[in-house]
Amino acid sequence: MDTLDRRILRALQADSARPIAVLAGDIGLSTSACHRRIKALEDAGIIAGYSARLDRTALGLSLQVFVEITLNSQALDVLEAFETAVRRYEDILECHLTSGDADYILRVVARDMEDYADIHRNCLARLPNVSSMQTIFALRPVQQFRGYPIREV
Repeated sequence: MDTLDRRILRALQADSARPIAVLAGDIGLSTSACHRRIKALEDAGIIAGYSARLDRTALGLSLQVFVEITLNSQALDVLEAFETAVRRYEDILECHLTSGDADYILRVVARDMEDYADIHRNCLARLPNVSSMQTIFALRPVQQFRGYPIREV
């Protein structure tokens, strides 16, 4: 990956919907050269896909919650059962295996407290092998995810 590839990645993270001709002009490449580089980045798995970044509050999802989960065992079958169950619930946006006191941290969004109570009862409380759960309510975002850092080597 060279400087031009990094510039392409930064530009795509900022706005992947712009026409390739505009992107190529911004980067200083021909349209065909830019397209070839993007295709190579896709083939290498560096570009994993494209999506729209939605505003959760505009969707009515004003409550963002992080849930620390501790399991009753670290046995492989217990971890696998938990992770399999997590993947079944669309209300769980992210799940990360972590070090420290909690085994996992989940990110969940909800319309309001009543909606979160439903998610808790119908989703989180049904996860297997949970020995403790701590809910952390996000008060406000300070810095949202804007993309990964693309550093020069």
